[in-house]
Amino acid sequence: MRIGELARRTGVSERSLRYYEKQGLLAPERTLGGHRDFPDGAVDRVILIQELFAAGLHSRKIYEILPCMRDADGGPNEIATPLLVEELTAERERIDRMIADLVRSREVLDEVIRTASGRPALGPAGREAR
Repeated sequence: MRIGELARRTGVSERSLRYYEKQGLLAPERTLGGHRDFPDGAVDRVILIQELFAAGLHSRKIYEILPCMRDADGGPNEIATPLLVEELTAERERIDRMIADLVRSREVLDEVIRTASGRPALGPAGREAR
C-alpha cells in the first residue's frame, strides 16, 4: 500500500511515517517509480510504534525494541536480550513514577475543586470529613 493509505488506516501523518522510515522503524519496499510500498503488516507495526511512543520511549529505544517483538501481538521473541529487559524494566519504573505523580496531582486538583466549589473536604478514606 502507498504511504497515503497507510496514513489513512493508522491515523498517523505521512510526515510521521517518513520519519519512522528515516529512523529505521519502517522499511517499505520501493516501486519501479520510487514510491514507497508498505505491506499490510505495516498497519500493525505503526500502531505498535505509536503505542511505544505513547509509553514515553524515544525512537532510538523503539529501534532497539522492535526487532525483539512480534508485530502481530507485540510479545517478545527469541532475540530479546537480558540488557534490553533491564532497560525496559527501568522504562516501566519511570512510567510508574509518572503515573504516581499524576495521581498525586489529580488528588491536589480535586481538593482545590472541592474547596473552590464549597464542597466538604474528603477524609483519608475518600469520604467527606466531618
